[in-house]
Amino acid sequence: MAGLPTVSDVAERAGVSRQTVSNVINSPDIVRPATRERVTAAIRELGYRPDASARRLRTRKSATIGVRLEPVLDGISGTLLDRFLHAVTELAATRGLRVLLYTASGPEEEIAELARLRDGADVDAIVLTATFAGDTRSRWLTENGLPFVAFGRPWGVDDVNSPEHLWVDVDGAAGVRQAADHLLDQGLTRIAFLGWPSDAGTGDDRRTGWWDAMTARSGLSADELDLLDVETPDDVHLARAAARDLLLAQPGLQAVVCVSDSAALGASMAATALDRSDVAVIGFDNTPVAAALGISSVEQDMAAVAAGALDLLLGSTGSDVVPRGGLAAGEAHRLITPRLVVRSPLHLDRAPAPTASSPTPPPPRRASPMEGQQ
Repeated sequence: MAGLPTVSDVAERAGVSRQTVSNVINSPDIVRPATRERVTAAIRELGYRPDASARRLRTRKSATIGVRLEPVLDGISGTLLDRFLHAVTELAATRGLRVLLYTASGPEEEIAELARLRDGADVDAIVLTATFAGDTRSRWLTENGLPFVAFGRPWGVDDVNSPEHLWVDVDGAAGVRQAADHLLDQGLTRIAFLGWPSDAGTGDDRRTGWWDAMTARSGLSADELDLLDVETPDDVHLARAAARDLLLAQPGLQAVVCVSDSAALGASMAATALDRSDVAVIGFDNTPVAAALGISSVEQDMAAVAAGALDLLLGSTGSDVVPRGGLAAGEAHRLITPRLVVRSPLHLDRAPAPTASSPTPPPPRRASPMEGQQ
């Protein structure tokens, strides 16, 4: 076969018509699964790539998905969105789609931007991020007929299980429970949770994982657990102050499970400053900061989240936003289970350096409960 593969080449390889190949590419849901799989295999074997420019002219669609670029507050947890954006952009490109980034300072400003994107036919769909209870953006998108999928559950009583509200999310409760169970497996029982102020959303979901593990296995009463449940904004310095107060109030504390790596960094700094390197700290998001400092953390699979979002918008093999009516709740949603990454923490030795008159090296530091668990 000379030159680049064509639709005719794919049709011949799969033993179907050119129209069937076009249907698999543009409207996969109308093609029988067995035929769709055969055509998809032929596309993959031949390395066929649809002509995106010709397709846009023919369909009068932008072949573009819009995603809000959120402000980075501390430069730590914000790296998670960078990984998600990279994964979405890379996977969208394999389907002949582009990603358009836009900015907004709040929900109302974002709705105004969404209206401009819709009126200008600049995007075919939106990927919402940073969802929250009572999210007005999803209501506006639904009422105005602009297809969307949310990275994050809607957290509302009425629409979290609605098949009309497509969403993909990471099971934060399962991730934090993995962290707490790991510590409990080491024989630790006095394990605190350093979380965000109650938000009826992501933070509370992660707190649930800690609470469920602790009530099931720690032997501590509800009143004792309440004393180990501490709130802090997602700020390293505020988290450090909150962790310091916790460590001073709870001298028998053995470990801290944190809602984010920002909180974990603050807790680790507080433990080091108080010479409590025996306190194990686990974060959430597995950022480069956590990796560099040897802080154990729960990792979210951004490639799986991005793939789930595109599957919900486009179908498993499609390259066009397709109507998703008639889906059951389980088909309209994806809940991705994260994994715990265990590391040995890096603590600064606090003993003074030896002098000429005292050449004896400083004593070895105390071992952390997390060490040796890699």
